[in-house]
Amino acid sequence: MEETKVALITGGTRGIGLQIALELARNGHNIVLNYRNDNDIEEAAAAKKEVEANGVKCLTVRGDVSVFEECEEVAKKIIEEFGRIDVLVNNAGITRDGLLLRMKKEDFTSVVGVNLIGTFNMTRNIIPYMVKQRDGRIVNVASVVGEMGNAGQTNYSASKAGVIGFTKSIAKELASRNIRANAIAPGFIETPMTAVLNDTQREAIGSQIPLQRMGDPREVAKVVRFLATDDSSYVTGQVINIDGGLLM
Repeated sequence: MEETKVALITGGTRGIGLQIALELARNGHNIVLNYRNDNDIEEAAAAKKEVEANGVKCLTVRGDVSVFEECEEVAKKIIEEFGRIDVLVNNAGITRDGLLLRMKKEDFTSVVGVNLIGTFNMTRNIIPYMVKQRDGRIVNVASVVGEMGNAGQTNYSASKAGVIGFTKSIAKELASRNIRANAIAPGFIETPMTAVLNDTQREAIGSQIPLQRMGDPREVAKVVRFLATDDSSYVTGQVINIDGGLLM
């Protein structure tokens, strides 16, 4: 009997991350939800309950992805609990938007620290276990702005462009070990981050998108499920845009 697959989703207690966790849970994966600090404990507990309603096990683990040693501890706890790790979804991300002329150094370094260095930190600590298994799937959450740029988001765009380059490089390094790595590049998605937009802003955004609407987090989650399962067994090193045609 095949062992149940285990998926780690960083930043998995809300928004796109939670929808990814739920989608993989519905696909039969045991889930590990990583959250950043103690202020998120209640949110993590609620997410755990929602995930486990799908009949799988769910482990919640605190850890700041921008701190290498904390990622190391997250990896150890997963192995202690489940003995394996099959899927890593590097979803944790932050924004500190502002025009470059006014951007503080810490606004740049903090975004790169979580979005790009955090992706390295968690991947670096998870891949030894995948290499040992000779099996694994890595899905990194990039963004269309990592491909096209965006005024007021030099820090975020740079971090997500870095995630894309990182993904392609590890895909080449790890392919011989049967580990596949891909990135997704969402466009405008309905999340708490976009909930603050007013009607005028939403109309302006919609006019740029061929499908004339923002995406649903569940639409992102379904693409991640594809990349995290054998349905995509011959797909690696790719960037899949989930943007309603925005970049087109």
